[in-house]
Amino acid sequence: MELGLVGLGKMGGNMRERIRRAGHTVVGYDRNPDVADVHSLEELVGKLSAPRVVWVMVPAGEPTQSTVDQLAELLEPGDVVVDGGNSRWTDDEKHAGELAAKGIGFVDCGVSGGVWGLEIGYALMYGGDAEHVARVQPVFDALKPEGDFGSVHAGKVGAGHFAKMVHNGIEYAMMQAYAEGWELLEKVDSVTDVREVFRSWQEGTVIRSWLLDLAVNALDEDEHLDDLRGYAQDSGEGRWTVEAAIDNAVPLPAITASLFARFASRQEDSPQMKMIAALRNQFGGHAVEKK
Repeated sequence: MELGLVGLGKMGGNMRERIRRAGHTVVGYDRNPDVADVHSLEELVGKLSAPRVVWVMVPAGEPTQSTVDQLAELLEPGDVVVDGGNSRWTDDEKHAGELAAKGIGFVDCGVSGGVWGLEIGYALMYGGDAEHVARVQPVFDALKPEGDFGSVHAGKVGAGHFAKMVHNGIEYAMMQAYAEGWELLEKVDSVTDVREVFRSWQEGTVIRSWLLDLAVNALDEDEHLDDLRGYAQDSGEGRWTVEAAIDNAVPLPAITASLFARFASRQEDSPQMKMIAALRNQFGGHAVEKK
């Protein structure tokens, strides 16, 4: 089939290549002319035969909104737009309504796979009407990993990004658990080779995973992570997961704690710890450290 792909960054560029390897035609547009096949959204739409499918892989928020707005003016009834970025599920409902008013279908798709997706495939979680999903199915089949799993029609519009959001929340908590265990192992004198302990867990243990494999890769490159600063950003999906938990009264203590740990990583000198130190000094005479 033919596909228009908007956004050819780390994910989009590799996705274009994987789809082409499966025998499909991809017309790609990016603001960077060095990687684009066409120089405008108008040119991209013009090169596709109706009914068209255009997949959007741009940052969530205003960039996605602006792209959807432009496509709403360029596409025709019967065409389908896929948002494969990390949009919030509530934005999907808005975009679907705006496009439906013009007879244009909408599918949201959470995509996981990162820089490894080109070779091993991308995990896909998508939401939308069955007829719109069916139009995009050949592309889903091209992108997914080999085998029976790796893609799912999660439900109606918004379900794909909601599922991907929860996936990322779980990822936060899993990474935090590995990080805490690594720090404790590094702290004690009795464990003399933390990297090999992590490596030993890759086979036969209940905590083996791809994240563990990546942790071992990182330790092979920098055994004690001495070259890294203890600072971790968050993409926003961890926050959305916690907000959704609050809205639905679902307890997520591990995911919430892992998000807050990232916030703490950005503080050079924790204001909270200043107060804790001051209180310990006040009630127990415990020593405080001055700057």
